[in-house]
This record gives sequence, C-alpha cells and structure tokens, in this order.
Amino acid sequence: MWELFSVNLARIDSIPDRMAVKIDGKSISSELRSSIADEIKQLKQKNPGFEPRLTIIQVGDRPDSSVYVRMKLKSSEEVGIKGELLKFPADINQEELIAQVERLNQDPSVHGILIQLPLPKHLDEPLITNKVIQSKDIDGFTNLNLASVFKKSDKPLYIPCTPKGILHLLDHDKVEISGKNVVVCGRSDIVGGPLSKLLEKRGGTVTVIHSRSTQAQKEFFCKNADILISAVGQVNFITGDIIKEGAVVIDVGTNYVPDDTKKSGQRMCGDVDYASTEPKASMITPVPGGVGPMTVVMVLANVLESAKASLGHQSA
Repeated sequence: MWELFSVNLARIDSIPDRMAVKIDGKSISSELRSSIADEIKQLKQKNPGFEPRLTIIQVGDRPDSSVYVRMKLKSSEEVGIKGELLKFPADINQEELIAQVERLNQDPSVHGILIQLPLPKHLDEPLITNKVIQSKDIDGFTNLNLASVFKKSDKPLYIPCTPKGILHLLDHDKVEISGKNVVVCGRSDIVGGPLSKLLEKRGGTVTVIHSRSTQAQKEFFCKNADILISAVGQVNFITGDIIKEGAVVIDVGTNYVPDDTKKSGQRMCGDVDYASTEPKASMITPVPGGVGPMTVVMVLANVLESAKASLGHQSA
C-alpha cells in the first residue's frame, strides 16, 4: 500500500504545475481583420471613390496554390478589398508574364500585386517577383523592400507578411523582445532571414540556426532562448528536451504527416513537438491556428496601407 502511495505521489510530482498560454493566431487575426474592415468602411464613407484592390497572379494549377489564392480572395472580400485573380497557363513564357506585371504596375486602381509562389521551373522567380514596383509589393519580397529590412536605420515600405504577423502576435500578447535571447530556426528570404533582422532591430539578441548548424549548437542555443521561433519545415525539429523552461515558442512550420483518422489521410503539424514542448513553454502557438492566419491578414493590412498611400497622392 505504501509503495502504491509513493508511486502516486511521484506521478503527481511529475504533472506540470502550469500549462503554456496558447497564442491564438486565429482569434488575434480575427480581431485585426475586423479592425481593417472598419477602417476601410470609414475611408469609403469619407472618400466615395476609395476602393482598395488586390490582384493575384497565379501560373498553373497547383492544388495548394489554388487553396491559398481562394483563401486570400475570400479574406479580401470580407474586409472590403476588391480581389481579382489573373490565372495563366503553366507554360506561359517569361516575357508575357513580365508584361502582365508591368501592366499592373502602371494601373493606378491596383494597390497590391501578389505573385503566387512557387512559379513553374522555367520561369525566373526572383526576376519576376522583382518586377513588382515597391509601392505595390505587398508581399515585401522585392529587393528594395528586403534591403530596407536589413538596413539598420531604414524602415521597409512593406514587411513580409509572415514576419509581420509574428511580430504582431508577440506585441499583442505583450512579449518583451528587447534584451531577450532570441533563436530563429531557418534563414529563408521570406521568413527566417527578415524576421531575425526585425527582431534584432527591436532589441533582441538574435541567433540563427540553419542547415549547417550542428546538433550541439542547436541544443545549446535553443536551451538558452527566451523566444524560440522555428521556420524550417521539419516535423519535430523542436522538442521539449531542448527548450528553456518558460520560453515563448512560435511555430511557423507547415508539415503534413499520415493520419488515418482524417478524411484526407493526413494532418497538418508544425516544426514543434507540441506535446513535449507545451508543458515547459510559457507561451506557444498551435499548428494550425497560430502563425498561418496572421500571414493572410497581413496581406490585407499591407493592401490597405498601399491604398491609403495612393489616396494621399490623389488628394495632394
């Protein structure tokens, strides 16, 4: 009996005395979406000709791209942004596609141009995305916008949507960045790279983990991170045994694993092993429902900013 009692005590002692606060990107994005819709409505009342407009260019019929495009168009409509899709065959030649981008650049009624990636392999993706003029680059992917992110004293016209969404999540839940040890896993041009620089500009001491980092380096830096952000696209890249007690964990990963309980036969998950990490973290984003919804709503926020800037030029 005493042996059973001691075993039960051991089990009680092993139960965490707190659970991490879930950073609810779905709820936070909904709040921001409502705010954007209200502002557009007010601007339309004051300026009858005001109509924010987003044009999405899609090349080919990739199912995942089509899903993302429909999501962006639906979200645009819900807040009062006019969204349109220009869809081209997968074999479109590069000169013709560039001509379409340049036509949209010259159209004053278009405030945001979004090129749905990836493009087919015969197209030069960096060249084509850089044909979008900076004032309409609401993805923040062009060289001019990214250069502003990395320049210490400069402020980008548009911050790439996923990094911008992550910063909004941290600010919304009052996560202090200045003076904190921040680890960003991944160094892509659209997430990890710009995000690490933006966090550094906010006063964080930032370390980037990448494909050449050793396992020992990964564990050392992650175990000392006050804020840990993973954007590598690898299931279970972050596990509970390598995070600091009380860390804020942001999971940007979008991965799919087999799951017979799902109609599709698979389920979405992030880079973070939620089950082992959540008991040690102070705050954590789920997947889905964390960073993903914020990326979409930041597209809308950037289109609104572009439309407002255009309105200012028209009234000047």
